[in-house]
Amino acid sequence: MTHARNAAMALVALLLLVAGAWSSWGSAQHILLSKGREHGTLTVTGCNDETCSGRYVPDGPPSPHATLTIDRSVAAEKGQTVPVVVKPGTTEAVRTGWGGGLHAWLPLGGALLLAAPLVGGGLRLTRTAWSLAAAGGLLLVGTFFAL
Repeated sequence: MTHARNAAMALVALLLLVAGAWSSWGSAQHILLSKGREHGTLTVTGCNDETCSGRYVPDGPPSPHATLTIDRSVAAEKGQTVPVVVKPGTTEAVRTGWGGGLHAWLPLGGALLLAAPLVGGGLRLTRTAWSLAAAGGLLLVGTFFAL
């Protein structure tokens, strides 16, 4: 019975971590694998409830995009300029640099925090649980201060 409980706890913790990594990869891939993608700066001109839009200036050759959108949570106030990379085939941008990179991995940070009690309480691996919680907490706090 103990082995089945441990296996179930390990499976749920692993599922949480995989889901967090999978969710993070949607944005993080554009930052980590940015070679060959369109880079530039976005000057925020306006925001709605979920996104902000602005004037896009590419770093290299002229771009077909004059304006792009970005998630409101990573965009700065109106008039501020942020470095971005364009998602291929869209008019969406992802913020680059420390702020954008940390923000992309936020779902993984949350998954680390959620998995920590399962690992500590269910599997009785307290040091591992504290390590998971510390990594998740540092990621969340680092993102807060980087943005």
